[in-house]
Amino acid sequence: MKPHVVCHMIASLDGRLHPGRWSESPDGSRADWSALYAKVHDALEGDAWIVGRVTMAEMTKTNPHAPAGPVEVDRPHHFAARRTASYAIAVDPSGKLHFDAGEMDGDHVVVLLGRDVGDSHLAELAADGVSYIVADGAEMDLAAMLDVLGRELGIRRLLLEGGADINGSFFANGLVDEFSLLVAPALDGRSDGRAIVEAGDAGLAGKVRLSLTSCEALDHGIVHLRYAVRSGSPDQSHEDAAIGF
Repeated sequence: MKPHVVCHMIASLDGRLHPGRWSESPDGSRADWSALYAKVHDALEGDAWIVGRVTMAEMTKTNPHAPAGPVEVDRPHHFAARRTASYAIAVDPSGKLHFDAGEMDGDHVVVLLGRDVGDSHLAELAADGVSYIVADGAEMDLAAMLDVLGRELGIRRLLLEGGADINGSFFANGLVDEFSLLVAPALDGRSDGRAIVEAGDAGLAGKVRLSLTSCEALDHGIVHLRYAVRSGSPDQSHEDAAIGF
């Protein structure tokens, strides 16, 4: 069963992703806004959070350390731990992420991988105590992988906190149930700034419908918007989309 997915993000007033590029405000600092984001994250009570490769790479700086010689690994998945309190999940189609432990700040690490990731990388992850799920097809079927997370690990509420591409892929595939957005009193304004959700040339018109469920003014000039997310049409089926993070 697919977990309930909440896309939880913070953005400037012009919808940009990176706080380090935002203008300042007398209402609060970037540190204040970051602390509020973390507080709302906890209040949303997810039992897992998921990001893309680029975002996770900022959290783990470990170098490759695959075991030498021939290895035997489990496919399509390997679970080093089950039914833990919380999970840190990364979407890494090409197998570029490396870890030195199976936990990150107390959350058990799970990696979603492309079909062509080599056995040596899977062996490295298993040796480090990391769980993984390998895609069955040439393109990653996010819906099927979420079903595995729910069935095998008991994940019921998943917080999507990725970059523009992974957020866009989830929305484009109709996998997001709720959108939680903190809007900071700041502007980016740079022409090369990325939005919090991007879905390529096709965009998301006709694919999603948002309905406001709450609007709350928080401390430090932050406004918390929450939306219910529905597919573009009642009879629209999920379409698999390629991921390129």
